[in-house]
Amino acid sequence: MKPEDIAQLRKDYTLHALNEEEVAESPIAQFEKWWDDASKSEILEYNAMTLATTGHDGMPEARTVLLKAFDEKGFVFFTNYNSAKSKQLDFNGNCCLLFFWKELERQVRINGMAEKISMKESIDYFDSRPDGSKIGAWASPQSMVVAGKAWLKETFEYYAERFKHGHIPKPPHWGGYRVKPTKIEFWQGRPSRMHDRILYTPDGEGWKRERLAP
Repeated sequence: MKPEDIAQLRKDYTLHALNEEEVAESPIAQFEKWWDDASKSEILEYNAMTLATTGHDGMPEARTVLLKAFDEKGFVFFTNYNSAKSKQLDFNGNCCLLFFWKELERQVRINGMAEKISMKESIDYFDSRPDGSKIGAWASPQSMVVAGKAWLKETFEYYAERFKHGHIPKPPHWGGYRVKPTKIEFWQGRPSRMHDRILYTPDGEGWKRERLAP
């Protein structure tokens, strides 16, 4: 595609509006409203979110992870604690989550601090996973350079054989993080690029709601 063709790619957003007087007092309650809308839509993996982190070198990195729980305490996802993202979060827990639900012309941007969840929470979730996913958590040294696809296959088969007759325990290097939000922005696409943006920031025991320019 030519650069001039890319420049002509445009979409006018017309599905919804977002007004200060209509949003929930709590950003978690507002997120739950939009989450319910996403669950009723035809969005595939509407729990997919971009996680952005920074490490020792200050270079930001982003990847897609899956939201597995949320409440007033924060947003939870699971990963290998030896992965690149985990090493970055252990160095600097400040991170950003981004949901982009294009079918609803919506984004949610969450800034916050990531902390490891309890061992019990990680075990409870791990035990709910399919056996293949459990074995994969043992077999994959996530983010590490490996000998090749054949090596990964052999390693998976090794752990499949090892655990074929009993309970598959959670690996010690695997678990969850909870991102406790410090601010949350809700973005609703609008015509003529006059998008609705509502920002929630902590205000005492509650939250302050403000409109941002598009």
